[in-house]
Amino acid sequence: MNRVPRRAVVAGVALVAALGVGTYADLLERRRTPALATAPEIGRWRPTAPPRPLPALAFTDGDGRPLTAAAWHGRVVLLNLWATWCVPCVEEMPALDRLQARLGGPDFEVVALALDRQGIAVVKPFVERLKLARLALYLDPGGAATRTLGARGLPTSLLIDRKGSELGRVEGAADWDGAALERVLRAAIARV
Repeated sequence: MNRVPRRAVVAGVALVAALGVGTYADLLERRRTPALATAPEIGRWRPTAPPRPLPALAFTDGDGRPLTAAAWHGRVVLLNLWATWCVPCVEEMPALDRLQARLGGPDFEVVALALDRQGIAVVKPFVERLKLARLALYLDPGGAATRTLGARGLPTSLLIDRKGSELGRVEGAADWDGAALERVLRAAIARV
């Protein structure tokens, strides 16, 4: 039996991690537990109990103005970490745009934070091509949000309450047009 050289394994793991599939530990766990990749909880709402304050985040808007998560204090936010190269992210973006159309307003906003290293140069044409008219442009080309928030892959979405605390998260693509997630969002919006 031929053995794969160690350098090839390391290079392959690095490539997979760079593509946003997951960490080395995640890959090992999937190898030990193949069902993890299709487990029912992947891509579903997981509450954060008790809610925890969101760590400090810094990013920019589409015009390059610096922002922090404090800009949405007093509103419920669905913070979605995504990138143009992430296939599940691309698939869920139209549903997030529709969600912003349905629920967006003074009490709620979908904040789609793009992590593309090339920033606005690739994000703006992508958003225009998909005709995502309701989502504002937010950028984190350094990817600091993934580390700060402990995101294990893309997409990752966090539901943040009016006080700036994480109520829960969804790892993986989600059915943002689905009734179950909309009930969770509406319940968070209704809380004062």
